[in-house]
Amino acid sequence: MNSKTYIKGRGAQLNTPNKFFELSHQMREDFLEYCRLEGEEADKNKTEYLEVFPKTIVNKVDSPDVGMMYSLNPYQGCEHGCIYCYARNTHEYWGYSAGLDFERKILVKKNAPQLLEEKIKRKNWKTHPIVLSGNTDCYQPAEQQYAITRKCLEIFLRYRHPVGIITKNAWITRDLDILKELAQDNLVGVNISITSLKEDTRRILEPRTATIKRRLETVEVLSRNGIPVNVMLAPIIPAINSHEILPLAKAASQHGARSIGFTVVRLNGAIGQIFTDWVKKTLPDRADKILHQIQDCHGGTLNDSRYGLRTRGEGKIAQHIHTLIKIARQKYFKDKNFPQLNTTLHEVYKSGQMKLF
Repeated sequence: MNSKTYIKGRGAQLNTPNKFFELSHQMREDFLEYCRLEGEEADKNKTEYLEVFPKTIVNKVDSPDVGMMYSLNPYQGCEHGCIYCYARNTHEYWGYSAGLDFERKILVKKNAPQLLEEKIKRKNWKTHPIVLSGNTDCYQPAEQQYAITRKCLEIFLRYRHPVGIITKNAWITRDLDILKELAQDNLVGVNISITSLKEDTRRILEPRTATIKRRLETVEVLSRNGIPVNVMLAPIIPAINSHEILPLAKAASQHGARSIGFTVVRLNGAIGQIFTDWVKKTLPDRADKILHQIQDCHGGTLNDSRYGLRTRGEGKIAQHIHTLIKIARQKYFKDKNFPQLNTTLHEVYKSGQMKLF
């Protein structure tokens, strides 16, 4: 890794052009050299929180292979900086880059709790689990300042509405009090993402996430308090973490997880360019091997949009991953299961009081 050109604490190492804009901004080498000679900072690498007020907050998920029908994202963009994140492309819809902008310009949806309450109180709303973080992590660093996720959980509890959570941040344990109450009525399920047992790998893949140790401790704490946890081994990246599937599954089971899920990495849209730039700077000795093996899983391309195949992959390498997952489930999760969430209570709590008849 070239420490002179590598931006510490970030996943992406550049801002890719926004496909919706005709013009783009580029950091030229001569400008960088000028800044170096003058002792100036060419890029301050600061995170910026931008408060926004959307008109809706609950999104219907039309993709048939995602595993959720509705999602809610309190924040757009994510400071965690995971290099592979599929959500990067959505930042372009807000006028930003899928690269560094995605990690440094975080849109904070301050009215999310109000919009959520209005949505689930509607007479025509049919109860179905809403997943926090279907796109960006609801427990990213911004949550410590704004607590929007906690406010949303309070609403889910008040109206006894089922909620799913996807995160890779130990900060979720702050809300253990609410989660325990939700779990008493089988109204919550948590998905913790763990991609490696090696801190060196975690640091370069997911620079601003919780450590592996803290994530495993989080799985244990949630499980011990009766909150069902599914560990997502996601994404599996050939030649980076594909050899860790069985150890990861074992650790997840030992810490109380009830199940595991997985996806094979895919690099759609701008993510292909962002990941390629990153891997050549970070892991130059095996960058070509990693890229070629990813392509092998997706019909020779980094960009795979085929429903049913895009997250599972195909070919020999993908099949090997599937086989290891099957073995892991049989070995470590044979007598465990992740429950279906309860959708029967919300209707009687929808008006704010129990129905008499």
